[in-house]
Amino acid sequence: MNWTTALPELVLALSGMGILVFGVLNKRDTFQMCSMLVVGAMLVGGMLVLNAPSGAGFNGQFTNDAFSEFTKLLILAAGALSVVVSLDYAEHANIRRFEYPILMLYGTIGMMLMVSSTNMMTMYVGVELMSLSIYVLSAFARDELRSSEAGLKYFVLGALASGLLLYGVSLVYGFSGSMDFTKIATVLADPAKASTGLVVGIVFVVAGLAFKISAVPFHMWAPDVYEGAPTPVTAFMGTAPKVAAMALLLRVMASPFGHLLAQWQQLIVLVAVASMVLGAFAAIAQKNIKRLMAYSSIGHIGYALIGLAAGTPNGIRGVLFYLFTYVFMNIGTFACIIAMRRKGRSVEGIADLAGLSSTDPIMALWLAVFMFSMAGIPPFGGFLGKYFVFTAAVQQGMWGLAVIGVLTSVVGAFYYIRIIKVMYFDAPAEAFDARPASLSFVATASGLFTTLFFFYPAPVVAAAEAAAKVLFK
Repeated sequence: MNWTTALPELVLALSGMGILVFGVLNKRDTFQMCSMLVVGAMLVGGMLVLNAPSGAGFNGQFTNDAFSEFTKLLILAAGALSVVVSLDYAEHANIRRFEYPILMLYGTIGMMLMVSSTNMMTMYVGVELMSLSIYVLSAFARDELRSSEAGLKYFVLGALASGLLLYGVSLVYGFSGSMDFTKIATVLADPAKASTGLVVGIVFVVAGLAFKISAVPFHMWAPDVYEGAPTPVTAFMGTAPKVAAMALLLRVMASPFGHLLAQWQQLIVLVAVASMVLGAFAAIAQKNIKRLMAYSSIGHIGYALIGLAAGTPNGIRGVLFYLFTYVFMNIGTFACIIAMRRKGRSVEGIADLAGLSSTDPIMALWLAVFMFSMAGIPPFGGFLGKYFVFTAAVQQGMWGLAVIGVLTSVVGAFYYIRIIKVMYFDAPAEAFDARPASLSFVATASGLFTTLFFFYPAPVVAAAEAAAKVLFK
């Protein structure tokens, strides 16, 4: 049993226990200290990920490879930035409790376990560890009715999705005789051996994971939970879990079920098209910026699924690259949303951004950068992400899917550019409160990255390509 492959997860789990004991034993307010310790633990975890040995561990149930390394670093970055943007918000929203960053830490550990899973049960344990943490975080603002409602909705629908996933796992096990990804792939090396029951099991597994990435038709939880949950929690669930669940979906579909591409490809195409169309059109009427971001995330997941539908190393590379750009433009956007505060109270209306270019030109600039990037307009990072997934689809002759992606991007550009119009051309509203340094840091760092990334994307492209090739060995 090569336990050193899971050294980052083990160190983070022990760190979480230590921070929890520290928080319990101290009588004074330890939120700030626990948050900094969690960020430090995530940074240490990132260094351990870079240095962890490659190979399988725990009797083939866990693996460490270029694919898991790429996605784990992205998950840790999203988790650490989510904790940083929580520092000031927690004070105003009355969620300044030391358990908050620890829940984020354990949710992150669950995500890291997901992306390294090579067994159905390991996969399920990782999914549940992530989900349970986010259920609690969504309802963390106990004094707010909508936060409690968001947590309850997410829990009830998440329990249903977990049931679907577990049922799919049981069908796959029953018809293939194994839960190990490698053994299932060996059994299915001849697609003719795939029984109807096994294909149905794959559909249920896809359904369970589609809920975690809020893909249509399993998206119904996203707008209400995004709006009701504390905004830093929304930033967290809109980035790290999406990366983890999408990475898990890539590994599951490419590794054990890779030989059955013909059977599941049309299912992924259908989900991708539905997600892109709903994400593009449903966001148009939104007046709350957090609900708009929920529908935006549904659309982005649709674009990412194009790469999976292509079923090639280039397609997987495109998905990984897309997720990389998505995390930074999303976390930067939420840093700006958290900074929307007047007289100590959070505001979330798009109309509240009116004339922001006059009252806070720096924040308006970064928010405009993120909106242009999400719309896929060059030279911002989001353009490259869409370029890679659309190119992968075209290379496989999936012109219709690529054309739908381009057309829905044009529709989506309307509501992104509308926000820019409100900031730069509407009469100024009352200025927001002064931004804390933590939010300025995250917004500036994400904004610079999103802007300059276009000019030197080679290292990330190479890393994504190496990660994608692992799934096709």
